Amino acid sequence: MRILAIESSCDETAFAIICEQDGKIVVEKNLLATQIEIHKLYGGVVPEVAAREHVSAIFPMLMESGVSRDGHEIDAIAVTAGPGLVPALRIGVELAKTLAWIWKKPLIAVNHLEGHIYSVWHHAIMTTKEPMFPSVCLLVSGGHTELLLMRDHGDYQMLGMTRDDAAGEAFDKVANLLGLGYPGGPIISKTALAGDPNAITFPRPMHGSGDLDFSFSGLKTAVRVHLEANPIDRVNTANVCASFQQAVVDSLVDKTLTAVLQHHPRSVILSGGVSANQALRSILHDKLEKQFPDITFHAPDLALTGDNAVMIAVAGLFQAKRNQFVDPLALVADPNMRLAS
Repeated sequence: MRILAIESSCDETAFAIICEQDGKIVVEKNLLATQIEIHKLYGGVVPEVAAREHVSAIFPMLMESGVSRDGHEIDAIAVTAGPGLVPALRIGVELAKTLAWIWKKPLIAVNHLEGHIYSVWHHAIMTTKEPMFPSVCLLVSGGHTELLLMRDHGDYQMLGMTRDDAAGEAFDKVANLLGLGYPGGPIISKTALAGDPNAITFPRPMHGSGDLDFSFSGLKTAVRVHLEANPIDRVNTANVCASFQQAVVDSLVDKTLTAVLQHHPRSVILSGGVSANQALRSILHDKLEKQFPDITFHAPDLALTGDNAVMIAVAGLFQAKRNQFVDPLALVADPNMRLAS
């Protein structure tokens, strides 16, 4: 089966074409147009601006994908239907609906968060190390921080989520406090390399709360209070970044290990934009390997940690295998789409 996938949930316009050959996924096309430089001017993503940029990029990218005008080589179309910014989502959704109707192809509505999880499956299938069920999934991005139990393909249970800011959002806000720019995750991670993660004692929110929820708003406030009380030079900025990053990582890892203890998974999946953070990857991997040597750890290739269409195509492929298609005339973008209750 050959799938054309479209992603436009935030500030990345993306197309991918994948097919499955002998149980392995082959990526035939992987196109991405980013809007980061535009949104840097505003310190964050402006939904209406993002939507206009998607309109400008999406048709040239469709042509660049090399798909014929009648779509005869495509077996199904997958599109991010939510969650995300509704003006941005609608651009991709409406194009996918139109192509599905004109080409008479089945349409797959993909949850963006499930796409992030399946960015690991692409890597797993290519290396024959597929995650085993049940799996504890830590999904960490700019808009979402969630712990899920994945019992099987398409079968999810929500274990915990952030009560306020997502981890990626906290990185962006702290980077803004430090005047480092946008997006904050890569900048703080790079700056932290020159700092001491134990230099400043920031709180570990929700530690010992008795549940698997997260909170990062108070941590951001603690950084602001520290900055107001302490003049910052270059060395101290690195220490602030390192100490803040360590607090975030400790919170994420602590809850994930608690979930492992409670639910006894066979694998742990780390995904989402923040999964590119090397400190988070290495600390979670090392602690799992030490405490739970029989549990396998999976994280996406760095190229697939951010928003992309390959992950949407892979998630769409697994939905197609379960015959989970939607009516092109009935599909609407859902900015609040849930993966599990």
